[in-house]
Amino acid sequence: MLMLNKTNWTPASFILNGVPGLEDMHLWISFPFCSMYAVAMVGNCGLLYLIHLEDSLHRPMYYFLAMLSLTDIVMCSSTIPKALSIFWCHLKEIGFDECLVQMFFVHTFTGMESGVLMLMALDRYVAICYPLRYSTILTNPVIAKVGLATFLRGVFLIIPFTFLTKRLPYCRGNIIPHTYCDHMSVAKLSCGNIKVNVIYGLMVALLIGGFDILCITVSYTMILRAVVSLSSADARQKAFSTCTAHICAIVFSYSPAFFCFFFNRFGSHKIPPSCHIIVANIYLLLPPTMNPIVYGVKTKQIRDCVIRIFSGSKDIKSHSI
Repeated sequence: MLMLNKTNWTPASFILNGVPGLEDMHLWISFPFCSMYAVAMVGNCGLLYLIHLEDSLHRPMYYFLAMLSLTDIVMCSSTIPKALSIFWCHLKEIGFDECLVQMFFVHTFTGMESGVLMLMALDRYVAICYPLRYSTILTNPVIAKVGLATFLRGVFLIIPFTFLTKRLPYCRGNIIPHTYCDHMSVAKLSCGNIKVNVIYGLMVALLIGGFDILCITVSYTMILRAVVSLSSADARQKAFSTCTAHICAIVFSYSPAFFCFFFNRFGSHKIPPSCHIIVANIYLLLPPTMNPIVYGVKTKQIRDCVIRIFSGSKDIKSHSI
């Protein structure tokens, strides 16, 4: 009888309830969300255009930065427009299949974000430790292959989330206390056994986040050893300065990610749900907002290109031909 009724336990739609406990503040919460989303879209689209326009930026470091910008655009665009429609128009309903699609995009591209940050750490390692072989190691085909591999890693690891979530019976209502469809937020509405979902979610977090953090840590350990061994203080400062923007990007990305990870598994009874929801949205908004700003300020080549464009310099064409 359970198997016969299981098909009736799949809701046609879910209700995204926004930030629980702060419903009266939704309009005010929407302003920083909207502002950050606008900055993220303008900044990342501008960065992609600049990298495409300027031949001086056609180098491995900037190709990886273009991957990061594209990932950031998709990552925040998969959630923020829906969140703003909840805050502004009270359009809280989302179809079941649409919810699964959103969940797939959110988790795939957060995994892609982590993977690209790892590739950028390896790029800095090769640039600092093997400067003479930099252009021969990180050729365009190699960059395209590792970028594709990072994307496919996310796709193949996240696809099972949709099947694991779809198989569950939902008899605890259809109200999700969130602004978007997160894997565990949806799974917790099920009255079935979600142990497989929890275990697989932890395994994916370790395979993606754990592996990437390990690679980043090893890369920067080797970079630190190489930089410390340099005899010139100016050379050490220059080497460190090339890593500053990337280190900032790592902090912006992983800090809220760690909070969300540990909250879902250990702190759900100690921290207000509203705090978790806001941090979860910041996790998807802060890196896309800050990455273009940090790289624009900290990277001399990008800064110089922006200055030339806004000053209307006639040298722009010569740099893009």
